[in-house]
Amino acid sequence: MKLTGFDGRGAFVTGAAGGIGRAIAEALAGAGARVFATDLPDALAAEGDASGIIWRALDVTDADAVAATVAEAEKTVGPLHHGVVASGILAGGAILDTSPDQWRRVIDVNLTGAFHVTAALARAMMPRRQGAIVAVGSNSADVPRLGMGAYPASKAALHMHMRCLGLELAPHGIRCNIVAPGSTLTPMQTGMWADAHGAQSVIAGSLETYKTGIPLGKLATPGDIAASAMFLLSTEAGHVTMADLYVDGGATLKA
Repeated sequence: MKLTGFDGRGAFVTGAAGGIGRAIAEALAGAGARVFATDLPDALAAEGDASGIIWRALDVTDADAVAATVAEAEKTVGPLHHGVVASGILAGGAILDTSPDQWRRVIDVNLTGAFHVTAALARAMMPRRQGAIVAVGSNSADVPRLGMGAYPASKAALHMHMRCLGLELAPHGIRCNIVAPGSTLTPMQTGMWADAHGAQSVIAGSLETYKTGIPLGKLATPGDIAASAMFLLSTEAGHVTMADLYVDGGATLKA
C-alpha cells in the first residue's frame, strides 16, 4: 500500500535538524510535500534549502516566534495540511536530583513548546476544516522509568494534550495523533550509554532498573519512527485520531 495525501501539500516540522525529526521531514519531502522545517539556530548551522525542504530557526518555547513562523510557513509552503512536533530534550538523573531549572526547561520544550506549535497549527487549519498533526511522544509516557528526571512526565502530559486537542479539533476535520518511540538510534539515546555495550544492554533490559528489554531484539531507527508518523499523517489514516501508536519493538508489552 502506498501512502497518499502528501503531494504538493504544506507540512510544518519542528525539531527537524536531526534524529527522528529529520527522518520525518525527509520522508515528507520524499512523498512530495512542501516541507517547512525548523530547529534551534545552532542545529541549523549547516542546513540549506534543498530537496523540497525550507529551513528556519525556531525556539518552540517562544509563543510569539512560533505564531510568526507558522504564519510564514502558511505563506511559503502552505496552506499547511500536515504538522509534526518532533522537538524535545532529555535531562537525565533522578527526580530528586533534578533542579527546578532543569525541570522547567524540559517541560517548557517538550510540553509547553508542543502546546504553542499545535495551537498555532490548529488555528491555521481550522478555517479549511482539514489537517493532521502528529506529536513525537515516548513509550516512557506509559511506563515508570528510573533516571530520566522530568522527561517521562513531560511526554505523558504531551500524550494527553494531543488526545484532548484531537477531541476539540475533530468537529473541524483535523486529526491529532501520537507516535511513541521506544529506544531509537539517535544522539539522545546513545548519549545515555555508559560504554560500547549500550545497545546490547538496552535490548536485553535490566531487572535492577525495572526496565524490560525489546522483544524484537533490535533498536528502532529514525526511519522506523518516520514511517509510522507518515501513516498517521496520510489519507489512509483518515479515520484515526487521538491514537497513541507505540513503535518500540514491543518493549512496553502494550496491547
